[in-house]
Amino acid sequence: MTDFAIKLQQWFTVNKRELPWRMVNDPYKVWLSEIILQQTQVVQGESYYLKFVDSFPTVFDLASASEDRVLRRWQGLGYYSRARNLHAAAKTIVDDYNGVFPNTFNDIIKLKGVGPYTAAAIASICFDEPCAVVDGNVFRFISRLKGISTAIDSTVGKKEFSQIADELLDKENAGEHNQAMMEMGALVCRPSNPLCHDCPFNTDCVALASKQIGNLPYKEKRTKQRARYLHFFLIRNENKIVLEKRNAKDIWKNLYQLPLKETRSAKKIKSFDLRESQPLFVKKYKHILSHQILYASFYFADKSVLSQLEGEYFDVDLELLDDYAFPQLVVNFLSDVGVVKTD
Repeated sequence: MTDFAIKLQQWFTVNKRELPWRMVNDPYKVWLSEIILQQTQVVQGESYYLKFVDSFPTVFDLASASEDRVLRRWQGLGYYSRARNLHAAAKTIVDDYNGVFPNTFNDIIKLKGVGPYTAAAIASICFDEPCAVVDGNVFRFISRLKGISTAIDSTVGKKEFSQIADELLDKENAGEHNQAMMEMGALVCRPSNPLCHDCPFNTDCVALASKQIGNLPYKEKRTKQRARYLHFFLIRNENKIVLEKRNAKDIWKNLYQLPLKETRSAKKIKSFDLRESQPLFVKKYKHILSHQILYASFYFADKSVLSQLEGEYFDVDLELLDDYAFPQLVVNFLSDVGVVKTD
């Protein structure tokens, strides 16, 4: 074991968080946690993980569940393709591996929605395969420690960082080492306000010595966000509400929503030419996604609006709304006007 690995292990032993997926050596549960945490902070992801495990304690439970139920349990986490891929991969594990989780990197990475990082994490943590994990936390830690300015989102950068991670890896204790690397980035070498004075590697850190902490890691690409203007209609009839299901290859695929009209600009409701009804404006929200900024307006309306919209609509009892997965934006509105109660 190298001096680096020894120092890292010592730090991790004292400072690691007691997280539920660390308390079991179950690849199914480690996999769930890794998928949930791909785009989610631990503080939020932990509660979702516990709810998910409670609903689907085994891979058989997840594979046999309806997609609607899986998406409902995922509601609020965003990036819903993760849930759909998780569901599809569970079916593969049941159908192709008799419910036994694949135990090598090469087989794990074949599962839908699993990339090199997730496959390496599961293979090393659960099966002791010496694969180095390189996630956002590890990119940041290595970039600053070694003073590397190569873009982490470039092909050259990914290869360079993976090579360094492999060189640093304690191959005899890969799972623990990988968790320690990720924990170091999460707790100490944070994106902003890193705890450099508490870092066991502060005397070796190139970025700290050269005052480049704030400039690393470097990203080549900048996410371009486009604006979208959404107009939702809340149509209630006694104890029922009108919904539609999103089926297009777009955000929120297979989630449910209120009847929708999308415009190319921030037009007012009168420009829809809704001659047969007069929807009443209620609320406006701004919702930011990774590649889109959504400007959503909500209205009270009656069913005459539907003849001037495009979609397949149906009535649902208010008491059954908990069975349907909605975009968080719609949940926020329904909660604000007292139609539903949030979890």
